[in-house]
Amino acid sequence: MRLEDLSVGAVVRGLSHGSIATVTTVKWHGNDVVEVTYRDADGRVASVLLYRDDEARLEAVTAGRPWAFDGDGATYRLVSEAHRIRLAHLFDPLLAVHTSLVDPLPHQLTAVYERMLPVQPLRFLLADDPGAGKTIMAGLLVKELIARADVRRCLVVCPGSLAEQWQDEMREKFHLRFEIATNENLESAATSNWFAEHHLVIARLDKLSRNEDVQRKLQAPGTAWDLVIFDEAHKLSATAFGNEVKYTKRYHLAELLGAQTRHLLLMTATPHNGKDVDFQLFLRLLDSDRFEGAFRDSVRVADADDLMRRVVKEQLVTFEGKPLFPERRAYTVAYELSERGADLYTQVTRYVREEFDRAEALMQDKRAGTVGFALTMLQRRLASSPEAIYQSLRRRKERLEKMHREEQVVARGDVARMTATGLQLDTDDLDDLEDAPGDEYEARSTQIADEATAARTVEELRAEISTLSRLEAIAADVRRDGDDRKWHELRSVLEQVFTVEGAAPHYASPELRKGTGTRGRGHSGTNGACPCGARRGRTVDRDQARTATVAPSSVHRSPPVLPARTRGS
Repeated sequence: MRLEDLSVGAVVRGLSHGSIATVTTVKWHGNDVVEVTYRDADGRVASVLLYRDDEARLEAVTAGRPWAFDGDGATYRLVSEAHRIRLAHLFDPLLAVHTSLVDPLPHQLTAVYERMLPVQPLRFLLADDPGAGKTIMAGLLVKELIARADVRRCLVVCPGSLAEQWQDEMREKFHLRFEIATNENLESAATSNWFAEHHLVIARLDKLSRNEDVQRKLQAPGTAWDLVIFDEAHKLSATAFGNEVKYTKRYHLAELLGAQTRHLLLMTATPHNGKDVDFQLFLRLLDSDRFEGAFRDSVRVADADDLMRRVVKEQLVTFEGKPLFPERRAYTVAYELSERGADLYTQVTRYVREEFDRAEALMQDKRAGTVGFALTMLQRRLASSPEAIYQSLRRRKERLEKMHREEQVVARGDVARMTATGLQLDTDDLDDLEDAPGDEYEARSTQIADEATAARTVEELRAEISTLSRLEAIAADVRRDGDDRKWHELRSVLEQVFTVEGAAPHYASPELRKGTGTRGRGHSGTNGACPCGARRGRTVDRDQARTATVAPSSVHRSPPVLPARTRGS
């Protein structure tokens, strides 16, 4: 474009860094220089001196329509559909439900759409009873937040045994492809940090809590998360003893991830262990400001109604208002121990109490915790049956005798310190054991119950073996008598459920068949009547026999029992 072509009103490209501008005034300075005042596309007014050398960058623009319709139609269709989907939640409040292969129940919808989604940022504890479908609620939440462009990176932290189950649920029901953080994946990452390469990740709790290298990768730049979900969150425990607080590695992991995510969801069916101070430490993961500081019963109340929701099974209903689960009716059947049985119970309880005290005196957390677990298992078997406690005492005595023989080889005198103390497990190890499959759990717990001891010297070990020999003899006498009062009472309860004709189903043990006189199929009564019309034995309404706990009435102190292992998702 020549300088002579510049005139008032001309639209020119090149006056302002390549953008389009409109000429407002033109003033010549000689034949080769012109001063042009223009207004750019943003309305700003400016002036510039132009020389003959600038003609090459000037371009006249023909005035036309503000926009044209000559773009690619397929690309326009793709962009418009993407924009429509991004805003779909504004037109369909239950978008995740309608795009997933789930048929949610009322309590699941209220949890996701009334309690969690309105909270920004989300710091929440979902503590519904087992069987409520907490995994379904988490899947709906994740998909809904992704649809609303609020979540792009999500991390699910769960026990190792549940990782594949989480992956399958997310893929099959919600079409979300989560990847599991395995050793192979972490080592083969193209950028040396696998977490930065994947946005939807499932990780095993102990893999993250115990591996410092993995934790460093979680803290690296570019690995922040939009949403972190902890399943079985009661394992993120911290325990207060007086003025001292003991934090587990899992608790520290939750603190680390909680600081790196916008949304944090904890899921567990057992959020409270009976101690308010421990519950406050747990809630600190959600709100460190509100629950900071020492807990005092009379000063501070751990009010967490806005941070959590707990619904028990009795409150769960269908859309028709019908109960989702049958009513639970639990009652305790008391029974009197035999004279020898009561003596065995008292003697074993005294032994357990004394060994607990010795374990506490060790001042070694791992060893004391292992011994405590072993003694708890021993008393659980005491509450089970004479046969169970007899076999446990016998195996424990034999294991300690073997340990005593090995110690005598290396020891010098009876006061020599013990060199072998058996397995030593910390709190995290014991939690891992609770997560193990049934067969592995029984095998490991039996090994611990048989080997762990609080004895510090050979003499103390010999004294414990002597005590076990005496207890084994008492248990053998009770076992030999065959007067198992607990079994007799249990059989009486079973006779109320099954008729004498079919007192036990075909899979019952020979002892159950023998004790109840079964000769064929089993059938339960309905409102006191036998379904087949016969009435050869006592029957009760099935709802009246939901749950029965048989407990000795002659012993007032119940044995310590480990919490049941449940998966509440």
